[in-house]
Amino acid sequence: MSIAKPACLFTALAFALSATAAPAQTDPAQAASAAADAAPDVTVGGAAMDPAAPISQNIGKSADHSELVKVLAASGIDLAAAGPFTLFAADNGAFGRLAPGTVDTLLKPENKETLVKVINYQVVPGALTIDDIRKQAEANGGTATLTTVEGQTFAVTFEDGAIKLTDANGNPAYVAQGDVKNANGVFHVINGVLLPKL
Repeated sequence: MSIAKPACLFTALAFALSATAAPAQTDPAQAASAAADAAPDVTVGGAAMDPAAPISQNIGKSADHSELVKVLAASGIDLAAAGPFTLFAADNGAFGRLAPGTVDTLLKPENKETLVKVINYQVVPGALTIDDIRKQAEANGGTATLTTVEGQTFAVTFEDGAIKLTDANGNPAYVAQGDVKNANGVFHVINGVLLPKL
């Protein structure tokens, strides 16, 4: 299952948002000040993130996510889709820790279906902040179980100030930077690639 959405959904979403948007402020200084207060500067991989841009645009600016950008392009998955969704964005180091040859194998055309499964396993429907996930964990005995776009789940626990993700194979990854807000959701930088059962 891919998260790409039809163009007509974007048009309908844009129309709905424009119809419900709050009136613009007339004083440009006040508008700039309000925007600065509402969205503090967030930097990922040496690049400033724009909360009004889609995840695909922001992740593409991060020097720490060039491997993720490469596999996303090969998969054909559209992270500019309307969303909202949450991406657990593995950094370059995470891809480097995979078994040698894994990325090259996944990038072969004959393995595209597997690549799509792996990428969709990094994506959860809805915009989930770290606080949202923490509340789910607290309500469920200390573990939040998140269902991905791929269909399988992974677990999130909070241990000694660290946010630990455990994939379907029992492999751990940790959140290195959370709550990077985007126009179509949120992403959290993680130090491991989450792998579904294949």
